[in-house]
Amino acid sequence: MLTATAAATCIIHHDQIVNEWYSGVHNDSQGSRLVDEESQFHVASIRKTYLGLVISLALYEGKISSIDDVVADYLDDTDTKVLGDTTIRHLLTHTHGLGDLHHRLFLPGTDWKYNNVGVNLLIKIIRKLYHMPLSQLLEERVFSPMGFSQTGWRKERNEKLIWLNEQYNDDQGDEANLFVSTRELAYWGYLHLKKGVIHGKQILPREVFEQATTIISPPDLEQPLPRNGFFWFVQDEPRARTELGDDLPTGSFQSLGVTGCACLVIPKYRTVAVRMYNQTGPNPVGYDYLEDIKTFGNLVSKYVEDL
Repeated sequence: MLTATAAATCIIHHDQIVNEWYSGVHNDSQGSRLVDEESQFHVASIRKTYLGLVISLALYEGKISSIDDVVADYLDDTDTKVLGDTTIRHLLTHTHGLGDLHHRLFLPGTDWKYNNVGVNLLIKIIRKLYHMPLSQLLEERVFSPMGFSQTGWRKERNEKLIWLNEQYNDDQGDEANLFVSTRELAYWGYLHLKKGVIHGKQILPREVFEQATTIISPPDLEQPLPRNGFFWFVQDEPRARTELGDDLPTGSFQSLGVTGCACLVIPKYRTVAVRMYNQTGPNPVGYDYLEDIKTFGNLVSKYVEDL
């Protein structure tokens, strides 16, 4: 991570924070703010797990009848010829095969390709079903009940944000501008670990979390390809193209962002581990991001086993 100036970790084990560490500065300018517990990192693709939870909620509440419903049934302004038989399941598991909304790369359910086409379609579906943007729905149903004040979509820079010098059109959840503090990302994982129960209060129904973190990938995918829940990568067995370390127990789940941020949940060990970076440039020559993130998971697994 040669282009990162900021880093942090937080590990929750058996309901206690057992590791919390902050290092670096927000950016490479002179006098830049030191990273601390109030610093909010751009978590990039980890935002997909927030969307995934809302899709699971929509299923629980009957706004979506099945993950095998055809996507075109929920949207009015899409090319049904291109979407074809693409389902909600395909969008959630990166198996939709869409290169964009005008052409596809493969038939839905036959391969795996990570991109944001499915994400953007699901965001539109949520806005239509709930008559509000994704960010507002999460604020009302999760962030406010959890007491999150350092989690949200931001379009205006402030001193607490580890900014990536990008321009955003809105703060409604439509773009990849979700900023989260290290501790609140750990609590996001912890909320899933506890299946929605925090301080004796059920934030959302238990079934919403169980559904979101269970493998729903089409069963006939080739063995090396990842298996996903509602955007989470979920462990069943070692797979070459997943981001989960081979040593992680079955049922572990994780999300990784291009900035280097990651949230890992290991239910078997009652553990959540978060790492944060603000990577803004290309990876160093020879760097293998899959090897790196798998190593992270394996190290966490060994660490908590020894506690």
